[in-house]
Amino acid sequence: MKTTLKSLLLLPFFVLLLFTSCQEEKIEISEIDESEALVAESELTDLLYSTSIMDGSADNIIDKASCTSVKLPVTVVVNGLEIIIDSKEDFKVIEAIFKEFDDDEDNLEIIFPITVILSNHEEIVIQNKTELAAKIEACRGENEEDEDIECIDFQYPISFSVYNSAFQVIDVITIESDRQLHRFIERVKSSEVFASLNFPVTMVYADGSTVEVNSNKQLALTIREAKGVCDEDDDNDYGDDDFTKERLDAYLKTCPWIVYEFMRNEVDNTTEYREYALNFREEGVLKMRARGGDVLTGTWSTRVTDRGALLKMQFETMADFTLEWVVYDIEYGKIKLFEVGGNRIIMKKNCDVVIDYTKERINEYLQKCLWRVARLSVDGIDNEKEYIGTPLKFFENNVVKLRLNGEFLEGTYEIGIRNTGAILRIYLEGRPNLKLEWLITFLEPGFIKLSNANNKMILERHCPDGDGDINYIIDVLTNGEWEVAQYMDQGNNETVNYEGFVIGFNENGMLFAEGNGKNYNGSWLAYRNEGLFLGLNFKTLDEPFSELRHRWRIKEINSGRIELKDFNSVGEIERVLVLEKRI
Repeated sequence: MKTTLKSLLLLPFFVLLLFTSCQEEKIEISEIDESEALVAESELTDLLYSTSIMDGSADNIIDKASCTSVKLPVTVVVNGLEIIIDSKEDFKVIEAIFKEFDDDEDNLEIIFPITVILSNHEEIVIQNKTELAAKIEACRGENEEDEDIECIDFQYPISFSVYNSAFQVIDVITIESDRQLHRFIERVKSSEVFASLNFPVTMVYADGSTVEVNSNKQLALTIREAKGVCDEDDDNDYGDDDFTKERLDAYLKTCPWIVYEFMRNEVDNTTEYREYALNFREEGVLKMRARGGDVLTGTWSTRVTDRGALLKMQFETMADFTLEWVVYDIEYGKIKLFEVGGNRIIMKKNCDVVIDYTKERINEYLQKCLWRVARLSVDGIDNEKEYIGTPLKFFENNVVKLRLNGEFLEGTYEIGIRNTGAILRIYLEGRPNLKLEWLITFLEPGFIKLSNANNKMILERHCPDGDGDINYIIDVLTNGEWEVAQYMDQGNNETVNYEGFVIGFNENGMLFAEGNGKNYNGSWLAYRNEGLFLGLNFKTLDEPFSELRHRWRIKEINSGRIELKDFNSVGEIERVLVLEKRI
């Protein structure tokens, strides 16, 4: 069964019609196949159940059990030193203390009471060592096969359609986490609910790669094939100390590595070195690209000792990186380096990053799809609101166009390579805040960071072609005219300010509002950015439409209604905008 965004978003509306119309009219929700429904005793139900089990192996250095996890924060005494562990990153402190001396006896004591999360996600309070030992005794031993599937997971959210005995949809359940999935599948296994998973869903492998799945059969095969293909790290230490030199060398050379955290001699230098890129090449050659675009050449080597795997980096002019680091943890797509004295590097693998920029490679990146101005700060003043709904398109022959009010403003661009790095120059008439010489400080296929002096700009790629969700949103918006059914600003109902106005969305990106003897034009753009958004940009300083200039998160959309929300930095709803189709 394949359920598109369109059918998912319309399900609550259709279900309401089913109940209010006494089923006089048949409503087509999607192509429903009864064989796709989950039943209590089936392989797929068991696979979903195992995938949702809580993985407790990350903190085995504390509780020595992969079927339990100690809820943080927790206080422990490590070799006589009391430490408060309030994040998974603090596990490295325990590891470092254990490895500091080779001839001492390592000991860890937990300060009780603590809260423990069980494999079924249940949380219980443990009062003492005896109670904890009883829970741990029920777990499998180190690296023994268990029911938990750790090598693949769902990319949330996902949703299930729930049916009655006549196989009619009565509810749609959204799942946001393994915990919620586990609770839901327990209901399926107990025959409490009769449901089917709504496709497509995206599955995430342990190495961070993804695959889209479109049926029960494909999902079962995908999970089954992924089971056991990664290192589940179910031993009772932290990290992969058994990594061989050959495996480590091969892993380092797979792709470039991006610095995400950096500490040297107990000084946090993350701000200075974040997004530096390292490329470990053959014959011990190490290339480093700084944020400014400078490329440095150094050397690297590895060896395995009683302390574990060691990585030595050397640069003539980069003393902070020049050290022999302990590889204290290797996850899929991530490496963590440590050395006593307050030295730490966390790097993530990114195969799309190019260490040595060329004009041809940059042009290739730019000319794929459209680009949104996600951030623009000029002389300390934020200008990105001016570019809401107005994407850039880079063409061959150095032509760049800005889509504005449904029309294209044409200009030119130029790529330059200097000693300081790669340069992007944009020339668009009437756009002085873009008409600058930008230094490319970070470049991926979907993300470009630029800067000069006190100015910063971030471009994010926008590829609507082939995105079914975005195409559905475009079809809905451009099919008819709309009215503001509700506008709430911090709890104040300001809907009355929009009475008498009609809002329209043209396919060319033009936005308009007409009514009460007034006309407003602007730009709009539906796009994806860890969720679905609608950018509205009325080109006016006049209220009330100046208030709607924003990048709104789409919470619900169907053929007759659009609900948009604005969240603040802590996730609280500040504004709600509801548009309804004009009849």
